[in-house]
Amino acid sequence: MENEIGRLRVEGLDLIVHAADENALEQVRVKLLGRKGEVTRLLRGLKEAAPDERPRLGALLNELKQVLAEALQERAESLVAAAPRVKAAYDLTLPGVPKASLGAPHPLISVLEEICDIFYGMGFTRSEGPDVELDYYNFTALNFPADHPARDIQDTFYINDKVCLRTQTSPVQIRTMEVTKPPLASIFPGRVYRNESTDASHLPEFFQIEGLCVDRAISLADLRDTVVQFVQAFFGGKRQVRFRPHYFPFTEPSVEVDMVCFGCKGDGCHICQQTGWLEIMGAGMVHPNVFQFAGYEPDAYTGFAFGMGIDRIAMLRYGITDIRLLYENDLRFLSQFRGVF
Repeated sequence: MENEIGRLRVEGLDLIVHAADENALEQVRVKLLGRKGEVTRLLRGLKEAAPDERPRLGALLNELKQVLAEALQERAESLVAAAPRVKAAYDLTLPGVPKASLGAPHPLISVLEEICDIFYGMGFTRSEGPDVELDYYNFTALNFPADHPARDIQDTFYINDKVCLRTQTSPVQIRTMEVTKPPLASIFPGRVYRNESTDASHLPEFFQIEGLCVDRAISLADLRDTVVQFVQAFFGGKRQVRFRPHYFPFTEPSVEVDMVCFGCKGDGCHICQQTGWLEIMGAGMVHPNVFQFAGYEPDAYTGFAFGMGIDRIAMLRYGITDIRLLYENDLRFLSQFRGVF
């Protein structure tokens, strides 16, 4: 794959430099960086590489993506600068022509795909599961006790006694482990449902993404390195993070992960409620009971898991103060993100 990365770098830069106009340059962009482009194909092909090679190859691919993006921007600017300036004659008596409204990816989907691309670069694969889930996968196999409050009808939408709308994407972890032998590194994005009242920070339906890494001798240090690399790649800069002890039934030890507030840089403001920190995800080491439910030998393997709300990550990145804005389909709001992604 390393040879293919080098070849794509040389050929991609050559295609960019020789793009004759903006239309040709756009075709080159799609070919190289589009959803089905060459770089994306290589990122998704990392799962075929040896586990110890994935981080290095992922770093090379992320560097390639950045180099090609910068070359595309420079070529676009040079084409605009070189375009002939033609004086057009306007008939001011004619009615105006309304500007066509162009579509754009929804900010939530764009943020989700960007997060996935970052984890592809770290060697993670992607799996998905059903929205309508068995109580066994949603609770029992994740080590939730029979009397856990999350099982209450006040928190969960039940179809019947054994079927519900999933309250998290964690059930996909169990389904994936049941059919995959370790080592395993995968992410699980999707829509989840909780019986909550609607307000500025809560909705009964939202997006979540979880991650799972299992192998021999995986430690909490591996989890921290993965989280730090994600935060710095997504939010930029040398973002500081901290782990706080917490409790989740499916991990032990469990932690909450905070990022230093982007508004006050840790000094305290209204965004972080004067704490200087913003919560971004829950995480921890996979509980041995979860391994037993999935058919893994808990004495032979260890692993870490993490989960975060895509809606919350999008709100933190762009300073959105009300989650309902992301679902109201107000073009005045959504148009602000055209061209950002």
